Amino acid sequence: PFAGLLSFGSIFIELYYILTSLWNYKFYHVYGFLLGVYAILILVVCMTTIIVVYFCLNSENYLWQWTAFYSGGSTALYVFLYSIYYFAFKTSMNGLVQTAFYFGYMLLISLGLGTLCGTLGHWSASKFVRTIFQNVKVD
Repeated sequence: PFAGLLSFGSIFIELYYILTSLWNYKFYHVYGFLLGVYAILILVVCMTTIIVVYFCLNSENYLWQWTAFYSGGSTALYVFLYSIYYFAFKTSMNGLVQTAFYFGYMLLISLGLGTLCGTLGHWSASKFVRTIFQNVKVD
């Protein structure tokens, strides 16, 4: 789960602006910068997952598939934890309906991001494993 911390660190400042535009009714205008942060997120998720899978294979554990998915998808855990912080300190929402609405949507957003990052991590780890085992010759 610590692999997602690096990915979250690359997006958390932009996540603040996205959450502000979503929940505090501010306008978001910097879509080009968002595309750049998304590209950085893709790169960081792929690289950290490859490192995690490399350490997994180096310790002779060849069950890397779920490890790759969970190390990429663990970004969603940190996004949801940040959304709890954002709810407590940055919004003025109160009441059961607003709280359920907020956390319901943030759970869906986090699960979507986790699925996206987990899929990217598994894809990059799969390419990595195929590349390193392609040149292995068994006599």
